[in-house]
Amino acid sequence: MAKFEKTVNLPLFQTVSKVENAVLNGSMTASLEESSDFATGTARVAVRVFERYSFLGSNRVSMSVTMVSAGTGTHICAVTAGGSQAMFWQINT
Repeated sequence: MAKFEKTVNLPLFQTVSKVENAVLNGSMTASLEESSDFATGTARVAVRVFERYSFLGSNRVSMSVTMVSAGTGTHICAVTAGGSQAMFWQINT
């Protein structure tokens, strides 16, 4: 599992568009599995879950991306999962 966090100086809708394009155009097997957009108070949130086939590990891996904007910038948190082939230990290839 890996985690990436960054705050960018872009509005939420531009950030979502750039993330979706980067992921979907970055891998032949990438797909957008699910999405959710909502607002609470002044904060707007977009969640995207991507999946792709890992040729190296011969399995599917996923990445959840949460983007939050409550002003001029947008905070991005991407977390990957999957790829482990062992039953009791995580041996990620």
